[in-house]
Amino acid sequence: MKNALIIGVSGQDGSYLAKLLLDKGYRVLGSSRDHEVNGFKNLSRLDIRERVELLSIDTSDFRSLITALTKYSPDEIYNLSGQTSVGMSFQYPVETFNSILIGTMNLLECIRVLGLQSRIYNAGSGEVFGNSSLPSTEITPHRPLSPYAIAKSAATQALSNYRDAYGIFCCTGILFNHESPLRPIRFVTQKIIKAAQRIASGAEHKLILGNINVSRDWGWAPDYVEAMWLILNSPEPRDFVVATGEQHSLREYIELVFQRHGLEWSKYVVYDKDLERPLDIQGNIGDSSLIKSQLGWYPTVDFHGMVRRLVEEQLY
Repeated sequence: MKNALIIGVSGQDGSYLAKLLLDKGYRVLGSSRDHEVNGFKNLSRLDIRERVELLSIDTSDFRSLITALTKYSPDEIYNLSGQTSVGMSFQYPVETFNSILIGTMNLLECIRVLGLQSRIYNAGSGEVFGNSSLPSTEITPHRPLSPYAIAKSAATQALSNYRDAYGIFCCTGILFNHESPLRPIRFVTQKIIKAAQRIASGAEHKLILGNINVSRDWGWAPDYVEAMWLILNSPEPRDFVVATGEQHSLREYIELVFQRHGLEWSKYVVYDKDLERPLDIQGNIGDSSLIKSQLGWYPTVDFHGMVRRLVEEQLY
């Protein structure tokens, strides 16, 4: 039985990944900053909370990490921790850097100092590429446009450096946007889902948003955690782009969500300039040809299927 440590198990990806690994027969260790006060509602929602061994790890605290790694010596480490909101990173840039970049560096240093043979997966982001009219690949230059993306870019480069310099088996999954019902409401996709449901029920009468003309490459989160496992179990360590290869606008997303409630979105959506980010990606799209050809990963849910599932989950 392999031991897997998921740092940041309480989030969307961590919870789906925990379920995937448990189904594969792993012993799953899951951490949050303080597991004694975290409700782990996503684990409960997936009916796996009692099957995950919970512990506290703060990746910005070197001692916290080295204590846990010394005790458990995990075969696989999935680092999904850190501030996850692009919008919030403009408000809290230093905290974002500490949680993403410093946390990643601490993990790499712990593995190097202890001499562990653990394989490390790092949660990267398609945000590192900035605006892209052409599909981004593993060799596309990084042009980050937010503190979040800058931190993710630096963390990706750090893993590459430790892989080359010290022979550590570490990989970054450069994941483009992926959604599920486990997303918190601070993400605009869930804000739209919940607002449309409340409008349809008469509880609300409008939805206030910023720029809805941005476009993204959106996928289904359970597909993307499957990619994480494949990446970490590949024959050789390397980075992979994980994306659908399709680009859709936020306006299209809104339209589909409201259509499923029998509503005309333009009657309810109100623009507020104050909700726009200081700098934002207008469009991005990923090319996942490498992971398809080398690891056999393909997305199973397209954009329309993703929206349908998100709406149905909210309704039922």
